[in-house]
Amino acid sequence: MLPLGGDKFHEECGVFGVYAPGQDVGRLTYMGLFALQHRGQESAGIAVTDGRSIALEKGVGLVSEVFSAEKLMGLEGNLAIGHVRYATAGSRDINNAQPLATVSRRGSLALAHNGNLTNAESLREELSERGYLFQTSSDTEVIASLVAQAEARDVKSALISALEQVRGAYALVVLTPDRLLGVRDPNGIRPLCLGRLGTGYVLASESCALDTVGAEFIRDIEPGELVSIGAEGVQSVRFASQDKAVCIFEFIYFARPDSKIEGVGIHESRRRAGRRLAQEHPAQADLVIAVPDSGTSAALGYAEAVGIPFGEGLIKNRYVGRTFIQPGQQLRELGVHLKLNPIRDALEGKSVVMVDDSIVRGTTSSRIVRLLKSSGAREVHVRVSSPPIVSPCYYGIHMPTYGELIGARCSVEETRKRIGADSLGYLSLEGLVQAVGLPEEPYCLACFTGEYLHGRRQVAKGAVCHA
Repeated sequence: MLPLGGDKFHEECGVFGVYAPGQDVGRLTYMGLFALQHRGQESAGIAVTDGRSIALEKGVGLVSEVFSAEKLMGLEGNLAIGHVRYATAGSRDINNAQPLATVSRRGSLALAHNGNLTNAESLREELSERGYLFQTSSDTEVIASLVAQAEARDVKSALISALEQVRGAYALVVLTPDRLLGVRDPNGIRPLCLGRLGTGYVLASESCALDTVGAEFIRDIEPGELVSIGAEGVQSVRFASQDKAVCIFEFIYFARPDSKIEGVGIHESRRRAGRRLAQEHPAQADLVIAVPDSGTSAALGYAEAVGIPFGEGLIKNRYVGRTFIQPGQQLRELGVHLKLNPIRDALEGKSVVMVDDSIVRGTTSSRIVRLLKSSGAREVHVRVSSPPIVSPCYYGIHMPTYGELIGARCSVEETRKRIGADSLGYLSLEGLVQAVGLPEEPYCLACFTGEYLHGRRQVAKGAVCHA
């Protein structure tokens, strides 16, 4: 069956924070998390403070499953942070749900984290040797424990001390009884933006969450920047030099099309990628369709560039969540129809260009191609609005190993045969970078090149493609 999460990289996490005295910050955070639900569907949590103590509510499941009206009534205060999670580090259980609340010599605080620490294991061992007893297996507790053990007198200085010891990707929101803090790692791998809400402020992983709560976008938090928000307004501190390397998969797949990251509109950047893909790999066909929803913007651009009509060929069932009970073996082949169902009248007898944002393992692509052909498509030409993925990610994306990545093992022609397409074309790396359009090309491209930010890892050699 088609996996419920799809044959895709899994979204990392989403974070949200709000300082808004006199407003219902618990419900505002609840709304913000709804806007960020696409970034994580395994757990959700909200922490709120009234200036004295921190109240925390979290659980496993979607935002709508974790929170009820009764639970939200208990989340009253002036400041709040929230989190939606997909597990990139740590097991999938309630203990690893965030925000994570802790107490130190500087009082109580709560943290929510998007990303992945590359030195978490060594730091965990070092802290354990000092006597710290970990309650979770998540990277967030490593940061929390470093903050708790810092000698600094205030939370902001303790947080900076902790961040000087960690490596990897992190966008953090931190809650104390009197302030909200936001942090982005020195490379800015994971996004975080700042907005204004009346006399208050909002931090969020994506600008679409600002729109949802009625906040005005101010700017992105800069790499290596810490912002502290309280009664005096927004204060900014540079805790590390900037070496920007934004994850390019935010532009390809992760971010919602109505968001902006680094000033780039996601929908338009994907549309440009589709146009460039059409220039590099044109096809003669009757119809251009998208693998919904992440392939839609690129498919529109592709259709515009080649002059072929764009239409719907696959309908996505948006009510099949991660908690859906998988069918038994006898019904497994029918499972693809639970997530995607073809429009037979649109496909019958036609040559179709199917645009998708990426191919990871190739299993889902092969099932969709087979589904389209069994529904009457005469030909299926697959076009991908990103290059072949040849390397795993170590910065907060849950993804397969080298041996599972079809792009690391198979040539384009071998991949074409394996997925059953009549032709296959990937967008070039140069084309992708130009489509995103950031002026200085400050991207992390490790999944496409094998070149990592903190040292080089070679793409695995000798893997065999069983096409």
